[in-house]
Amino acid sequence: MSARWISVVTPCYNEEGNVREMHAAIKAIFDALPQYRYEHLFIDNASKDGTPRLLRELAAQDPHVKVILNARNFGHVRSGYHALLQTSGDAVIALAGDFQDPPDLIPEFLRRWEAGSKVVLAVKEASEESGFFYSLRDRYYGLLARIADIQVVKQSTGFGCYDRAVIEALRRIDDPYPYFRGLIAEIGYEPSIVPFRQPARKRGISSQNFYTLYDLAFLGIVNHSKVPL
Repeated sequence: MSARWISVVTPCYNEEGNVREMHAAIKAIFDALPQYRYEHLFIDNASKDGTPRLLRELAAQDPHVKVILNARNFGHVRSGYHALLQTSGDAVIALAGDFQDPPDLIPEFLRRWEAGSKVVLAVKEASEESGFFYSLRDRYYGLLARIADIQVVKQSTGFGCYDRAVIEALRRIDDPYPYFRGLIAEIGYEPSIVPFRQPARKRGISSQNFYTLYDLAFLGIVNHSKVPL
């Protein structure tokens, strides 16, 4: 029986301080999991630093690495989602490039996927981020739960593992400006929850701010609730 194929997707924007270490972390994990074959797909959202150059070097050095370099910044919502749809794995693991999504959860994701879960979600039970933003997100999820047509998992960022059936469903939906967590809820598979404490960002400065979070929040409300109408 041939080894099962796993796709790992890492969106990047100005992550020159993290991409080499992220590549090494993923490689070490799959070196310890010889029952799987894997690809590591980085998508760069028109970074202004040396991230594209480093990704080209990694792709030249390691055949497991694949790279998409966006011609312009398409926004954090569409860029990572586009990368998910380019994968070919039996399962797809999505994680950010700043190590706030701990790569060492990947073996647990795959264990639960092998046990039959089509969706495995990492859920923050605590975070080393700003207490203000953590509280704000928590209140937002409470609001969305009251007015939305679907049940979104609170404090899930999209970090997790998704069966090929989920990715194929996303392709069929073909949403031009998707609220990823809402679409996962709409597809309907019961998620397997992996609680974790979110660490602080390793290096660099986050591109997320109040305005990008505000935009994401209203995307979720407008896409998955009739209340605004």
